[in-house]
Amino acid sequence: MKNEYIVELRKITKRFEGVTALNNVDLELRAGEILALVGDNGAGKSTLIKILSGVYTADSGEIFFKGERVTVNTSQDSWKLGISTIFQELALADKMNIIDNIFIGHELKKRVMGIPILDKAQMYSRTNQLLERVGMQIGSLSEKVMTLSGGQRQAVAISRALNLGAKIVIMDEPTAALGVAETKKVLDFIKQLKEQGTSVILISHNLPQVFSVADEIIVLRHGRRIGKRKVEETNENEIVKLITGVL
Repeated sequence: MKNEYIVELRKITKRFEGVTALNNVDLELRAGEILALVGDNGAGKSTLIKILSGVYTADSGEIFFKGERVTVNTSQDSWKLGISTIFQELALADKMNIIDNIFIGHELKKRVMGIPILDKAQMYSRTNQLLERVGMQIGSLSEKVMTLSGGQRQAVAISRALNLGAKIVIMDEPTAALGVAETKKVLDFIKQLKEQGTSVILISHNLPQVFSVADEIIVLRHGRRIGKRKVEETNENEIVKLITGVL
């Protein structure tokens, strides 16, 4: 029987100098699903995704990818599985242009008289395709990233993840500090990823936004998984109660 989950984390525990950040936490993600991870500051959300993205190694627990147990000790291990994490700070090179940011470390090359040179035309075309895929239009691809709006920067970060063949995109507070119009663009990007079959793990404190895009919600509190709900079967009031523990 084919496993229904593209990724599973089982009984993940992580401690820092005697403090338990995660205590036997499970996470399940289906292909083409948007899964929201919610909880107050210190609930363990960032620690959990950093374990999945290879930034941290769990003290105990297991990670499964398409039903097979895998080892994720480094960011490279995560990338090889097709998992790309877009942290809140984005990690874009501000002084480089859009194309260079998308292809940094993975430049396309062609041979001219036996000498490898950058295939700028192919990189330009591919960048246009990626931005079109997430529904973003930017006037000039030669623009430095530092000149872009918050929503455009998110589009570049998502395009870079897709260029690396991401099957799962993890987004940490992607709409933080964005205005209303830019926030709508980013939420539209997330919906388009789902429509194209890409799975998304969304970390957000904004419950109205979570309910507008997510399929399921996992609630963490004090390093423990408190519950998992289908969006269509719950409401913001119930999720707030799970987050706070005030019933």
